[in-house]
Amino acid sequence: MCPPASHATAKHRATYADLIALPDDVVAEILNGELIVSPRPAARHTRATSTIGQDLGPPFDGGRGGPDAPGGWWILDEPELHLGDDVLVPDLAGWRREKMPVIPDVAAFTQAPDWVCEVVSPSTARIDRVQKMALYGRYGVGFLWLVDPAAHTLEVYRREGERWVVVTTVAGDEKVRAEPFAVAELDLARWWIDAP
Repeated sequence: MCPPASHATAKHRATYADLIALPDDVVAEILNGELIVSPRPAARHTRATSTIGQDLGPPFDGGRGGPDAPGGWWILDEPELHLGDDVLVPDLAGWRREKMPVIPDVAAFTQAPDWVCEVVSPSTARIDRVQKMALYGRYGVGFLWLVDPAAHTLEVYRREGERWVVVTTVAGDEKVRAEPFAVAELDLARWWIDAP
């Protein structure tokens, strides 16, 4: 006999212990209490992530500068973010140095970044576009890039109040000045393995 509905077992909320028990060859996150496990990204994905980091690194992650000027950022690959009860691992994230003057020597960051970049793949597109996008907005991330290396697209979002606003969408081998890094021109053709 089944117990009455009022005594039904609640769904197990994932814990950090659940996350660290997983093998190293996966990317694990906790989103809204649910453990999300994704395979390590393929070459098309890692090429885009690596090249975006290279393109933003020298002009923005180094030296001195104002909040929008080159040199005013810390840009990191796959930082682990502990925001509230959620554990997120964006492909790239950036903090303005005026808000985080020194990178703390920690395994996980509790301060929300000012910008995140998610490189979407068939296995992560729904998670990136629905769950993670909503969480980034909830935790105050100001800018979000969604990069699709199969479609050769960059979507740039800015958070305005409680919602994300599309700033621009570009594709192929265009050159673009994308917020919050609009002072530098980026060549999208460099990001793709199979250039258009």
